[in-house]
Amino acid sequence: MVESLSQLNSYYDQQGYFVIRNYFNAAEISSLRKVILKFHQAWKDDNEVFYREEAFNSSLITGSQYLGFDDRVALFNFISSKKIMNIVESVIAADPAFMNTQLFFDPVNPQQKDFWHRDCQYDFDIEEQKKVIHATQVLHLRVPLFDEPGMELVPGSHKRWDNAEEFDVRQEENQRLSSESLSTGKKIALAAGDLLVFSADMIHRGLYGQDRLAFDILVFDSAGDYADYVDDDCLPDSSMLDKIADPRLFMKTINLKSAF
Repeated sequence: MVESLSQLNSYYDQQGYFVIRNYFNAAEISSLRKVILKFHQAWKDDNEVFYREEAFNSSLITGSQYLGFDDRVALFNFISSKKIMNIVESVIAADPAFMNTQLFFDPVNPQQKDFWHRDCQYDFDIEEQKKVIHATQVLHLRVPLFDEPGMELVPGSHKRWDNAEEFDVRQEENQRLSSESLSTGKKIALAAGDLLVFSADMIHRGLYGQDRLAFDILVFDSAGDYADYVDDDCLPDSSMLDKIADPRLFMKTINLKSAF
């Protein structure tokens, strides 16, 4: 779709997302999948009722609760690999910082439907959301571990407020539901090995189906006030930092949190 990092940055600036097909090779995906599946099984066993009734994602994949030292180090090295860092720094040039990881899967409950949202709507009221989409930068880097329906995005919505249709659907106003189709939506199917990068503040939804399992890395612009969102346990400890080839992304977060 695009050929250079500068083109990626330009496309992201205009559209709020980009996708790179076959960015990771089969060996990279296989190694990542092995660790993620270990986490996912342990998490499901520990959250059985929640998983069966309403869950569609989990978080803190790099934390100590479900993975051991070596698996956590492997994840930290994947997250801060040259392939990932090149992309992160093409979008957030100045001091990007690690926020979190999430894992997205299909809900067990067949009544659950995918839904439109902006990530910021869970932390801010309407008036604040209007400001936040212009003031902050939180990046999702989605790595699908299997072929899946992917995402549906509203291109350009990271820089503008909702139109009437989008607002009513996203906020479920005027008898609309957040699971309804939007005329402005664009579906992007994903295959294992692809990389989808998108703004957390744009209007988007994950598409359920095909037993999806998508690993998301969240990164923020350190100028934004997001360090207090980061759980200490999902960061590498001092014994791990020496085993991470390029720990800058994590050190930035650690330093921001220590400044509190």
